[in-house]
Amino acid sequence: MARSSHLVVSTAAALLLLLLLLSSRSCRAASSSGKNPTAVVLPVRKDDSTGQYLTSFRQRTPQTPVTAVLDLGGATLWVDCDPGSYASSSYARVPCASKPCRLARTSACATSCVGAPSPGCLNDTCSGFPENTVTRVATGGNLITDVLSVPTTFRPTPGPLAAAPAFLFACGAKFLTEGLAAGAAGMASLSRARFALPTQLAATFRFSPKFALCLPSTTSAGVVVFGDAPYAFQPGVDLSGSLLYTPLLVNNVSTAGVSSKGDKSTEYFIGVTAIKVNGRAVPLNATLLGIDKQGVGGTKLSTVAPYTVLETSIHRAVTDAFSAETATIPRVAAVAPFRLCYDGSKVGSTRVGPAVPTVELVLHNEATSWVVFGANSMVPANKGSALCLGVVDGGPAPRTSVVVGGHMMEDNLLEFDLQRSRLGFSSSLLFRQTTCNNFRLG
Repeated sequence: MARSSHLVVSTAAALLLLLLLLSSRSCRAASSSGKNPTAVVLPVRKDDSTGQYLTSFRQRTPQTPVTAVLDLGGATLWVDCDPGSYASSSYARVPCASKPCRLARTSACATSCVGAPSPGCLNDTCSGFPENTVTRVATGGNLITDVLSVPTTFRPTPGPLAAAPAFLFACGAKFLTEGLAAGAAGMASLSRARFALPTQLAATFRFSPKFALCLPSTTSAGVVVFGDAPYAFQPGVDLSGSLLYTPLLVNNVSTAGVSSKGDKSTEYFIGVTAIKVNGRAVPLNATLLGIDKQGVGGTKLSTVAPYTVLETSIHRAVTDAFSAETATIPRVAAVAPFRLCYDGSKVGSTRVGPAVPTVELVLHNEATSWVVFGANSMVPANKGSALCLGVVDGGPAPRTSVVVGGHMMEDNLLEFDLQRSRLGFSSSLLFRQTTCNNFRLG
């Protein structure tokens, strides 16, 4: 399938320039050893009630534990800065005329706050637009910096910590946390954006601008690894040299709730060219898989979508094909938001989940496919009595045709290499008799 000329792969040179600019404004980073770490990590857990993925870190002076929802979109970390929610002796404003403000590509500037100075009430301060990407609600908020501390090891326990002394983030408000998992004070962006975690941490600690994401399928732990680290899992599994790779594509039109003319999307798009069920190509309108000049179409990855969302005609084609391949398995009534559900007691079990046909996302060539097995394609419903194909109808005219949701990514290792603009993926870790909970670092 021919790709639009408006799909481009970001260059290493542009990213290097960005890192140099960010490094020029960063204060000296520190770890307990006094040296920059080669990698830092964030623990990940799944919230059962919302399907959101939560991480935790330490911020401010004195250090305060903060919980945030992980987001492959967004512009930067944002947290609730309403009075009583944020206290620190080390925060600093980002001045309106400063280089970080220009890099943030915002023309907003706070100039008329008359209350007592606080993170949410500062003058001559660059303003951003923190967005709750779950509810699609955004607001204006100050851009400030403060200490951010993250672990350098993951097992057996997180720690020691490495500190980024001037980590830039946006001040949100209490109302912006509505719709987030209980206890979440904001959202932590993993996007391509200049002040999202991957680029800021790489600039601060001077390691490679890449991260690996391993989402847990249960309440056990997953992980985000930033920088250069082996992908080691118990028992004795090292995935460092065995990932498959596909280019990360850039949508030339912003997909954010608030953006300026000419802004590109900072979300992660991949070039899905076909979809197969049980090895057979699904007949669908392939033009929907490309991104047009208005930024519509294509395939992106999202941690805030619990399940994979498909444009209506693609959803119908995939569910029809799956239904035909599973004609011998007794069906049960559909359980919202799913269309296709089965009697769970009649579905066999394998190492990689329920014994159902595979779903393949064919990528930039026929030899490169992301193969999805039962653990990532099927969702228990009605207290486990039903098993449903975990794809959701996104309507006839969505902004993005295919949104790969969190469930499809669980217990898969995904490497987002910003410098090479590529996505590495492992397929299901269950094949290797391990899970994200078994990741080891340090």
